[in-house]
Amino acid sequence: MALRLVFMGTPAFSVPCLRQIVAAGHDIVAVYTQPPRPAGRGMEERKSPVHVVAQSQRLHVETPVTFKSGDAQKKFLSLEADAAVVVAYGLLLPQSIVSGTKLGCFNLHASKLPRWRGAAPIQRAIMSGDAVTAATVMRMDEGLDTGPICLEHRVAIDPNMTAGDLHDHIATCGADLMVEALAELEKGTLPEHPQSAAGVTYARKLEKSEARMDFDRPADTVHNHVRGLSPFPGAWFEVRDPSGSLNRIKVLESRVAGSRELAGLGFGGDDSAKAPLSPPGTVLDEGLTIACATGALRLLKVQRAGRRVATAAEFLRGFNMPKGTIVSG
Repeated sequence: MALRLVFMGTPAFSVPCLRQIVAAGHDIVAVYTQPPRPAGRGMEERKSPVHVVAQSQRLHVETPVTFKSGDAQKKFLSLEADAAVVVAYGLLLPQSIVSGTKLGCFNLHASKLPRWRGAAPIQRAIMSGDAVTAATVMRMDEGLDTGPICLEHRVAIDPNMTAGDLHDHIATCGADLMVEALAELEKGTLPEHPQSAAGVTYARKLEKSEARMDFDRPADTVHNHVRGLSPFPGAWFEVRDPSGSLNRIKVLESRVAGSRELAGLGFGGDDSAKAPLSPPGTVLDEGLTIACATGALRLLKVQRAGRRVATAAEFLRGFNMPKGTIVSG
């Protein structure tokens, strides 16, 4: 027997879950997503990824700007849904909505709760160098990602995994997890346990100012910064070209230089992972390796403003950054 569901989501991250729930045969009586907004060079109104998929599945779509109005809340309650599934919806849900279904409101969150509650759990986990995260299905309550945990799927974070890689992986495995949770909910066997009071951290929304790179930090910290902001918004530094113009270079992929590489770059011996002979921010070779406070970072994929993403070799064929160049974060 299928559940009568409301689905609430907006970005591409939400789409696999919507598709999986439809494939599982549940009755989605309404899809809530954020309204179309101006986007692109022409600033034409663009529907959200969830909106597009919902329409392709001939599902009813609602796009309220807010749930503060009594009419929006009444419309939701009139659906008489068994449950609501929330995946990166992006609107604050009042308690009347959270408790407005027969069985509850269930959220797919991209972290191992209670670590990284909030808006940017994928990016914060990588920027902090976490080795493990999770896809988590939780029952929503009045707090910010504070509700009891129903199901959890642990995810290892590879040292070179980007936020984009982790985003896609959790979107996929999280969709499977939510379908599993709904099957248990339907049978009345969905487990729940309260979140730990220890280890709570908050994944605050990313700020534009955070994208600037700081080579006065250890190489592994700078590397985590790069991959945590890749592909969007992208960590960046600035460098002057021969004409004196300042160019912003976005870094989308990097690697921490290994001990053998460092030995050939002036680090040497037991101090190979410590401070280089050159100041942080110095280009150390002809292949875009840059000195950090300790160690060095190899830039593998970069992008100049208005240009396509390029490998280090492709970039250097069109932009001169010889050994000894000083870049600024």
